[in-house]
Amino acid sequence: MTNLPSNDASPLVIIAAGGTGGHMFPAQAFATEMVKRGWRVGLVTDDRGMKYVENFPAEWIEQVKAATIGSKRPDKLIVSALKIKAGIGAAKKHMKRVKPALVAGFGGYPSFPSLSAAKALHVPIIIHEQNAVLGRVNRLFAKHAVTVASGFGRLDRIPKEAESHRIEVGNPVRAPILAIRDLPYPAVTADTKINLLVTGGSQGAKMFGEVVPAAIEQLPESLRSHLHMVQQVREDQIPNVQAIYDAAGVTCELAPFFNDMDQRLAVTHLVIARSGAGTVTELCVAGRPAILIPLGIAMDDHQRANAESLEAGGGAEVILEKEFTKSALAHVLEELLGPGGDLELRAAAAKALGPLTAAEELADIAIKAANL
Repeated sequence: MTNLPSNDASPLVIIAAGGTGGHMFPAQAFATEMVKRGWRVGLVTDDRGMKYVENFPAEWIEQVKAATIGSKRPDKLIVSALKIKAGIGAAKKHMKRVKPALVAGFGGYPSFPSLSAAKALHVPIIIHEQNAVLGRVNRLFAKHAVTVASGFGRLDRIPKEAESHRIEVGNPVRAPILAIRDLPYPAVTADTKINLLVTGGSQGAKMFGEVVPAAIEQLPESLRSHLHMVQQVREDQIPNVQAIYDAAGVTCELAPFFNDMDQRLAVTHLVIARSGAGTVTELCVAGRPAILIPLGIAMDDHQRANAESLEAGGGAEVILEKEFTKSALAHVLEELLGPGGDLELRAAAAKALGPLTAAEELADIAIKAANL
């Protein structure tokens, strides 16, 4: 724990969030808005979440040991149960000292002890679910929460008892992505290149590095000559991917990671990506059409649900991971990049789904839940 606050009269919200960017970035946006409104913020996360706390506006940060509850091995279950019990005890002790007005859970196993302690101590709870499927920890506490705020209109696996107090607010996004929304969709003419942005993330880059270049290679030369690829590629795959694009006559920029993703997205005509909640939300806010390949091993198949939400709105085509072959991708690319592809209309459809006031709405919900 770091930087415990003094005995400040302003109310305190404890934010409990799992250790991935998908949980931490919306939590950070919410925290920033609460600080603007005069609240103090404390953060509870795990060692993975600590990678995202540099700009998190928390007065103190408590790091907990992550413990999953989904293992089928008895030895792991016992260890996890002991960790969770200890974590809940520590959280109760801490809450009695700092006296939060509210606990906000953003999902992930590290949020379990804080939500359990809040329930036991009768501290109001709100939950924010980023995906179109309610995560396991959020599912456990949904009926105890004052409000379940959802990132999508669709929210699978929500308990019946919680449906009445669910509110769709969207997922908060970073300011640079919001800025793209004010830019027009890049014009497509006979003289311009069509920019394709391929971002696979840590659990997609290898597969994308194999399938996407092979699919591009199959496209007609008349189409390939108008393409420019910007692709996230694993370091060891770059030479091979570069060689394929060179042979196909396709210009490209390849890197394991792009620091200027907002600028890349601003000039992109079509995105090929996984369908994490953050990715789908940013595509909607920026107004960019996509081909989405949900991660097959994602918990409760939530990436498929996320992708289908954008697909239903007309902003994306979805290819399931088991069907993601060079031939399948080439077929979809020919349809989208051809005369009847209507990329601009698809971009507008995605943009119509973009949430713009999620952080502000979450703050309103939080203050109302705390009854202050």
